[in-house]
Amino acid sequence: MIERVREIAVDASKFILEIYHQQDLTVETKSDNSPVTKADLVSHDFITNALAQSFPYPVLSEENPVPYEERKSWDTYWLVDPLDGTKNFLARDGQFTVNIALVRSTVPVFGVVHVPVLDETFFAEKGKGAFVCRNGEVLKISNESTREDLVCAVSCFHDSEASQRFRSEHGITHIRKFGSSLKLCKLAEGEVDVYPRLEGTKEWDTAAAQCIVEEANGKVLDITTGKPLVYNKPEIRNNHFIASRNDLTFL
Repeated sequence: MIERVREIAVDASKFILEIYHQQDLTVETKSDNSPVTKADLVSHDFITNALAQSFPYPVLSEENPVPYEERKSWDTYWLVDPLDGTKNFLARDGQFTVNIALVRSTVPVFGVVHVPVLDETFFAEKGKGAFVCRNGEVLKISNESTREDLVCAVSCFHDSEASQRFRSEHGITHIRKFGSSLKLCKLAEGEVDVYPRLEGTKEWDTAAAQCIVEEANGKVLDITTGKPLVYNKPEIRNNHFIASRNDLTFL
């Protein structure tokens, strides 16, 4: 299964890159004021069709939300963000990803995050570890950092007041800026130690990378419950969360 899903993510990225390298990028605004491009829609169409042809599970995608009344009976389903980091895509900074997760009983058990510009794929399956395919080589990843001078991941475009307060409260002075799901993937690799997300996200933003983090000696905890984020809720919006190495405690 994992090889096929990685293949789907890579193939979708080829369509994204064709549009990415065009001179003019057309952008529209969705009802929630977030941007959407032709690349989002082309990637969505390719991924949802490929998953439907390859596997028996329904698909929930950012570009085609399914009402809770229809999906509340779903035990196992695909959760897709066909282009995570549309603002990064429009800025042409390479910090955008394709996210595909398999959710079972509200838990992400399988995750693939592909970085089109770098042609890198992060992936994990619950209980089997986390990996990155880079330069044609598959490497096992895990955050084994023991540094006490912590490094915090922040967004490329804004460093929120809440994130700044969090760092101040915990004496964190070092930051690294990443876009999209790369913030969580870089936590899984050990490049950063903590990522406080104290603003809104949706389930498709986090599911794939959460599985990768959890299989790489990390955790993604809901600040309201103190437990891992869960999925297929009536409201697709996540609570705020803090992702970190397993040995760190912030809640």
